Amino acid sequence: MHRRLIVPSVLAASLLLAIPASAAGGTAGAPGIGDPYYPASGNGGYDVSHYDLRLKYQPKTDLLEGTATLLATTTQELSRFNLDFGLDVSEVRVNGRTAGFARSGAQELEITPDAVLPKGKAVSVVVRYAGKPSELKVNGWTAWARTPDGGIAAQEPESAVWWFPSNDHPLDKATYDISVSVPDGTQAISNGVLVSQSSKLGWTRFNWRSDKPQATYLTTLAVGKFDITTDRTADGLPVLNAYSKDLGGNAGAARASVERTAEVAEWLTDLFGPYPFNALGGYVPNVPSSFALETQTRPFYSPKQFANGSNVSVVVHELAHQWYGDSVSVHGWKDIWLNEGFARYSQWLWSEHEGEGTAQELADYTYALHPADDAFWTVRPGDPGPDDQFDAAVYDRGALALQALRGKVGDRTFFALLKGWPTEHAYGNAKVSDFVAYAERVSGKPLAGFFDTWLYRPAKPAAPAVAGASGAAAARTSDGSARPARPASWPKIAATNTVHDHR
Repeated sequence: MHRRLIVPSVLAASLLLAIPASAAGGTAGAPGIGDPYYPASGNGGYDVSHYDLRLKYQPKTDLLEGTATLLATTTQELSRFNLDFGLDVSEVRVNGRTAGFARSGAQELEITPDAVLPKGKAVSVVVRYAGKPSELKVNGWTAWARTPDGGIAAQEPESAVWWFPSNDHPLDKATYDISVSVPDGTQAISNGVLVSQSSKLGWTRFNWRSDKPQATYLTTLAVGKFDITTDRTADGLPVLNAYSKDLGGNAGAARASVERTAEVAEWLTDLFGPYPFNALGGYVPNVPSSFALETQTRPFYSPKQFANGSNVSVVVHELAHQWYGDSVSVHGWKDIWLNEGFARYSQWLWSEHEGEGTAQELADYTYALHPADDAFWTVRPGDPGPDDQFDAAVYDRGALALQALRGKVGDRTFFALLKGWPTEHAYGNAKVSDFVAYAERVSGKPLAGFFDTWLYRPAKPAAPAVAGASGAAAARTSDGSARPARPASWPKIAATNTVHDHR
């Protein structure tokens, strides 16, 4: 999953505080949405409801041309507002009228409409642009990956800046229509349902639609030459998987894993409730990176995830995010445990389902693997800080917290929590504190101290007294010198540790 962008602390403080007045009257929207981990991400003053992206991409030159139409509602009076974007802009229109625009900071496009926008009003914004995404550097880095036959946009916590203008933070989710024209013989893969495709004068246009709220970082584009498989689930949802034609020796293992997407989603539906979106699938492009990402309805998988053979566990992880991370998204990036702890725990449950080690056995092994003086225990999954946001402890200690919770409240209540949470918060955003309150309400138990121990204290918690439903726990040690037997699923789960290494 995950790669972190760094914003210098002085700039971060100034962006959080900057809500400047305009000489023309009214107030300018803030250049950040207010997330202390990534102060430059997102913007203030409006909420986007829909993105319509009409794009043309030439793989040979990496030239991307686009017209983006954003439908939004103002949340304050606006004399000026920002979009997060980095490519060259040729024209901006607001409500059909030409607007002024300028650059500021590393990724800010400042837009000045010809008149102050009243609070609570619908606004349309059209941005025409062009550029080579792989040449765009933000803080010295690009989220766009060129491939031998195209390009890929799939990164976390930010990727939109490199290919479409947006309010680039999970707090502002929207629906999408993404239309991409590419040379004949090349495909364009994106989120949701492929509504239509047509060819004209050597170019093929692919039209994709996502009809449920979607965060900007979960919006993906993959252009290249793919082998594509299609199917439908038992419930009638379209399944589309895509594999680069030049995956080499990883091709068979990738297919053997990703082709089980519908099966895994069906199993997760029993755990988490109805699948929340209009399509599912995955894609494996020819990229050198080693991570995977839960891009909505169509996760991205690096071929290196399958370098040692098939690994359905990584598919489980990314599909679990469709509920935990995509449908219910973080309120701020410090709430990342609500994504990663649950996705990792779903891998433990899959292991239990496959008879390759129970969740309790995996918890015992993980707990014993890290002695009390291991830096692993200094990372606080409930608020790890931007430097450790995707540390292995957020995943593994985060999953340990869930297994401890299972032992504390019992299976019946625990699995009711797993299913009820994504139902209650569907298509919205949530904080860790919201889950704590929810768990207390459903279980009828005071759990604040429990969660403080497992998610916030920079020390190894005492071993849980309750082993959980899987049976008696194996012997635990505080120094890691004597470990429980390694579950059979551990190598496959451990191989997915690179999902959070985006380089």
